[in-house]
Amino acid sequence: MTGPRPAAGGIARRIAGLPAWPLAPALLLLAVVFLLPVAQLLWLSGLDAAGHASFEHYARLGESRLYVQVLGNTFRIAAWTTLACLVAGYPVAYLLATTRSSARTLLLICVLMPFWTSVLVRAFAFMVILGRRGMINQGLDALGLPPLELIYNFGSVVVGMAHALMPLAVLTMLSVMQNIEPNLGRAAATLGARGAHVFWRIYFPLSLPGVAAAGLLVFITALGFFVTPTLLGSRRETMIAQIIINQIDETLDWGFAGAVAVLLLVASILVFWLFDRMLGMSVLTGESSAGGSSRRGLARFAAAIGRPLLAAVSWTCAGFGEALDRLRGRGDRPPRPSRRLVLWSAAAAIIVFLAAPSFVLVPISFSASTFFEWPPRGFSLQWYEAYAGSPVWQAATVRSILVGLATAVLSVLLGTPAAFVLARRRLPAKTAVMAFLLMPLVMPHIIVALALYYAFSKVGLVGTSAGLVLGHTVFSLPYVVITIMAVLRNYDTRLDQAAWTLGADKLSAFRHVTYPLIRAGVLTAFLFAFVKSFDELTVALFISGGISTTLPRQMWADALLNVSPTLAAVSTLMLVFVVAVILLGEALARRGRTT
Repeated sequence: MTGPRPAAGGIARRIAGLPAWPLAPALLLLAVVFLLPVAQLLWLSGLDAAGHASFEHYARLGESRLYVQVLGNTFRIAAWTTLACLVAGYPVAYLLATTRSSARTLLLICVLMPFWTSVLVRAFAFMVILGRRGMINQGLDALGLPPLELIYNFGSVVVGMAHALMPLAVLTMLSVMQNIEPNLGRAAATLGARGAHVFWRIYFPLSLPGVAAAGLLVFITALGFFVTPTLLGSRRETMIAQIIINQIDETLDWGFAGAVAVLLLVASILVFWLFDRMLGMSVLTGESSAGGSSRRGLARFAAAIGRPLLAAVSWTCAGFGEALDRLRGRGDRPPRPSRRLVLWSAAAAIIVFLAAPSFVLVPISFSASTFFEWPPRGFSLQWYEAYAGSPVWQAATVRSILVGLATAVLSVLLGTPAAFVLARRRLPAKTAVMAFLLMPLVMPHIIVALALYYAFSKVGLVGTSAGLVLGHTVFSLPYVVITIMAVLRNYDTRLDQAAWTLGADKLSAFRHVTYPLIRAGVLTAFLFAFVKSFDELTVALFISGGISTTLPRQMWADALLNVSPTLAAVSTLMLVFVVAVILLGEALARRGRTT
């Protein structure tokens, strides 16, 4: 590279002077495909049948206790799901954050298994495990014990939803735990602090932003669930998203469906506002919340409640540990191997809970029986032959793959430039921009899907692949932005500065220096967006139509009409496909790091 070498001040001005226009395409897409349709749906909730301003739909909400009960069910199920994800997911995230061995990659793949597996596959697996003649009750029968009612109740819904959302909680907590300085614990241990004090007084408070962010994402996502409560619950576990779907499917009452959506949206915004006031938006991207009012809010909370509580817990755990030491004759020597063994045991049990259900349907897919049963009887390939010989299943598979690829390409093309601007430039409204880009994450998917259906029906995009790609990109784009920003936080910008000093322009520096170093992260974002689109059901329920539908949409229709082992065969093929995609991504990432 040759050319004039800019001075140090010129390099600094280049970094600070990065153009903001690369943000425009991503913001424009979300404004047109996300913000306007949602605003239009909310506007419909304030109109009567004649198109005049009216609050009749909201008055209808208050007339019947049914909707109040459903809203209460929704919050209760979401709250218990969030609690289960945080309590069970924290040990797994802590183990992943503090493990430096080669087993970490395998553990992470196992944790991600349900996250990369279709929500329908997971629901079918739990139907086999928890059913009246399922795996658990078969085992109880073999022991001479009476069967248990494990399905179609509150417990089965919470278990199914916690299984679906726990990977999200683990990854969110892990992003914060990885940034905790390990030398802080070593310094405290050097000064005589026991392991319990080190964890509860130092590590746990530093990980609280990740716990709070995980709780927010899980709770907001759980509010919009409808697949799991439909397949694993009863009428008593009806959630608000099911009411919205019923209003469209049965009565096509857009106004009332919009009013119910507003009710859910207001609840989501309230939770999100409280989170932003306490911790700040930056926690959602794995950054530390070191600024201003958010830090003061967390400090006030810790001073009033958190610190005394953590002190009590740490002293209790330390006293319990000292008592065990005396019983074991260890004196003051901390039993670190045994503590690590307990952590591994607890995390292993949770990881088995996350990974095992994905493989339950594999034996059933080879069953000779005509319905789901455990253990499967006989051996047959008829269900794979039924899938391979069905034009409907084949068309749905091809369409899902093509839509997933198009969604991943569009998400990466829009999200990568936006991530560069947000990670490297100081914008006057950066918090507001981040909030807008991440808004699809914290808004229940059912509201967005309903809004897209109404807006797309006006412009002829319902039932088209273009409509599906646009709808899926709304949800995939925030994940791409977060992933690329996480990669750029660990990128040494002095490499770009060195290239500029040698005369390279910005495009050449990006092609020959920046992109080769972040290629693994970009590939990860691409695969994540692809699988996110491949598994998306909520948008497909409304946007896809006719014979040419997506694979999750076809599985949903078949599950409601006829639960046959063909679903197990399709689920097995999807599992094999997703695992192959993950392994391919890992291989390409390793190859990129070695070249």
